Amino acid sequence: MHKPRVLLVDDDPLVVKYLQSAFRGEGFETIVVGDGLAAVQSALADRYDIIVLDVVLPGIDGLEACRRIRAESAVPILILSVQSNATDKARALDLGADDYLSKPFALEELLARVRSIMRRIGNATGAHAWGRHTVGDLEVDLATRVVTVAGHQVQLTPTEYALLVELVANSGRVMTHRDLLSRVWGPEYARDTEYLHVFISRLRRKLQLGPSRTERLTTVPGVGYVLSSGAGVLSPETPA
Repeated sequence: MHKPRVLLVDDDPLVVKYLQSAFRGEGFETIVVGDGLAAVQSALADRYDIIVLDVVLPGIDGLEACRRIRAESAVPILILSVQSNATDKARALDLGADDYLSKPFALEELLARVRSIMRRIGNATGAHAWGRHTVGDLEVDLATRVVTVAGHQVQLTPTEYALLVELVANSGRVMTHRDLLSRVWGPEYARDTEYLHVFISRLRRKLQLGPSRTERLTTVPGVGYVLSSGAGVLSPETPA
């Protein structure tokens, strides 16, 4: 059975000891590094299921490390920061983080967020686990998790993919903020609309590859989002 691996990036020995013990208790294999450059090197040289990354680090800080890792890897990243304002959270998410937790935090909350991310990875296809969905020139193969736009493959993080699957499965229908947050992140995130705004923005950038460069994701102000193809047709295909 696969034992999940976490890369823990922090230079505080007491924090490291505390979190190492907690992760081991959750069944994780824990690898620890203490600076930003080492985090980038380890993340790109090895395979991890999740990275827990402090912001204040020697060398490059955690946000820069996050940016460099995300440029080459889709591994989920949870940022830990002493900053708790919405601007800092949005910046971290926009740089590629999957989640953001402010210090001081309760250990139970950290582990709950890690479990939420792990569920997101394992269950990204949810109830729509088979077939191929086509919306205009956007195609999502649910068996292989390959996404293409106008024949070009698009690289998505697990969270971006999970969000896209929900939108594709409900193509042509308005998905509310609460529904998307609850289905993708979990019911405990139902009010965290800043997550949704950032990830919708990331999806929009990545999906604008077709020759028409039309807007696929439409905002319904104060309500949510709808994915359409112009014709608004969703064509699921069942594998043979």
